[in-house]
Amino acid sequence: MDTDPDSGIESWPTGRLLSVAARLVEARWAALLDQLGLSHAGLVALHLLGTEGLAQSALARRCRVTDQTMSRTLERLQRSGFVERTTDPADGRRTLVRATEAGREVHRRAAEAERHDPVVQGVLGEDEHFRHRLLHIVTQLGADTA
Repeated sequence: MDTDPDSGIESWPTGRLLSVAARLVEARWAALLDQLGLSHAGLVALHLLGTEGLAQSALARRCRVTDQTMSRTLERLQRSGFVERTTDPADGRRTLVRATEAGREVHRRAAEAERHDPVVQGVLGEDEHFRHRLLHIVTQLGADTA
């Protein structure tokens, strides 16, 4: 019996290869984010939050998650000092979310880490064709679930 985990991967379908590659990159990325005190969900929320702040429900829609999931993500970000939540003065039922200075800084540091991670950059590089194909896949498959 062959115990080499890489044995035979040349025969795997492209979808399976892409799935494994995504998990490997995600694990590497999760380790980098963990060093910054962030999760992937927290990074996405900070990225999509921008500089102006948003209603929590609007942020959940942008992130394509439920309000409950967004609430849990924001609780962790708030405990870390990366976001602040306030009641919307115009509508007391809405919660507004804004990144703090610490949140903007950790987002900047995460983006910097991503650009300069030697392992990820060594594997992926700046291949624009590959990036274009990934964007196409995400856009096409994401449109089916939106």
